[in-house]
Amino acid sequence: MLFFTIRVIAPSQKSLLIPDPLPIEPYKELIYAVGMVEGMGDTTAYNELEMAAGYFQIRPIRLEDYNNRTGSQYTMNDMFNYKISEKVFLYFATQIGPYNIEKIAKSWNGSGAKTIEYWQRIKEYL
Repeated sequence: MLFFTIRVIAPSQKSLLIPDPLPIEPYKELIYAVGMVEGMGDTTAYNELEMAAGYFQIRPIRLEDYNNRTGSQYTMNDMFNYKISEKVFLYFATQIGPYNIEKIAKSWNGSGAKTIEYWQRIKEYL
């Protein structure tokens, strides 16, 4: 007599895995470019002449303006903390909006003819 063995396997459960969506980061490339132009990506950069600190080279007058507008009490030493300095940068960037990165970059740099050269340097990193 011949015996046959039949192996029965339960069907695998089919499921749909929906991953978390990637965050929308409209300023990501501009943040990188500004950081490279301002301090070569160094969060500990300091410009003694302008007293500008951190990745975004935030000056005391810019920080004072930010603190007055937001009620924050950050100090210049806080600008060496990337997350805090990014928060300051993004505050000013969002006042202009994500769709005009040229205007954001020029505004970050200041005003006048030097902003044209600054924008050219920013574009090299975008």
